Amino acid sequence: MESIYYVLTWACHRRCKHCYDTRFHPYVRDALEDVLVESDTHFERVIANLPSTMIYRDPKNLTPEGKPEERIGRIILAGGEVLINPVRERVFYPALDALNAKYGRGGVKISIQTTGDLVTPKILDEMLDRNVWMIAIAGMDDFHVGMEGDKRLPLMDSLTDMFEKAGMQQAPDASTGRDYLTEDGPFYFFFGAQPDQWIGELWPRGRAWENSLTKADMNTNFCARHSGGRNFLNHGMAGSEVAIEPDGSVFPCCLKTKVPIGNVSEEPLIDILESLKGHPVFEALNQGAPDKMGLTHGWSEEKFHQASHTELPNGTPFANLCIGCDKFHEEVMEPVIRDLTEKRRASRKRLAG
Repeated sequence: MESIYYVLTWACHRRCKHCYDTRFHPYVRDALEDVLVESDTHFERVIANLPSTMIYRDPKNLTPEGKPEERIGRIILAGGEVLINPVRERVFYPALDALNAKYGRGGVKISIQTTGDLVTPKILDEMLDRNVWMIAIAGMDDFHVGMEGDKRLPLMDSLTDMFEKAGMQQAPDASTGRDYLTEDGPFYFFFGAQPDQWIGELWPRGRAWENSLTKADMNTNFCARHSGGRNFLNHGMAGSEVAIEPDGSVFPCCLKTKVPIGNVSEEPLIDILESLKGHPVFEALNQGAPDKMGLTHGWSEEKFHQASHTELPNGTPFANLCIGCDKFHEEVMEPVIRDLTEKRRASRKRLAG
């Protein structure tokens, strides 16, 4: 696949008001142990059930023979915050080691997301020694306390100095003409939920929803954007991406449908995706057209659009296709997905003899 977004842990050292999932927050004592157990109980099985190869084909870049170029896909490890103690030593580093054992040092591009304020030269060296290709510093936006406006510049300057002393480069933007996805790196870059960036409207999820912060509307089709559902079924091809939670639950988008499409701690990811191919609901998601999901289940596009209207918690009228998707999954898809899961389970039992 081109990309797998794998949330290793719910544990975080922040409780940001715009976060897309309320489970990301600080945990202590028994609660911290519970989230750690969820992570370290599942990550080895999750990684074992990831695709055997992360090579994908890109039709937009052709070989001299006119065939789609083969490229190496990315696995993005995120939280929460993977660098907090004890997540770093107990889950994050072992997961890096497991990925390198599975794919080898040239078989996958490992990216991590971190808030950046916990990175030290020692931790940076430990990550680079474990084949980390990209470090993405999230939270460079006005929603993060202490990162508003120019307040984030000292951290950015400090990290830039640290990264470049370690031999890293800032990921070049498209205007440079460089295709860094084909380069060995290591790279770093900064991003956040700024209005002019891809998550600028904020997903109608988590605390962004609870705090009535999302600015999305019916013209905001997150499904057709980066990290949306579009192309999730096209494993082996450019644009394919899924999101995985700590327990192995897998989703066609980072925003997450109301019901996971399977659990990759229990069965191979490719088996899950293959079983969904040709299904009209998932093909619509794969096309980035969520309002067409229900056409074979009595949900016209008009009904879907009507179901996409609601109110924010503060009483403001709100409408977005993600709301219609949520309602459709709640009313229709839970038994459908359960049936598909049972069919895959039965098929594995038959093959096992």
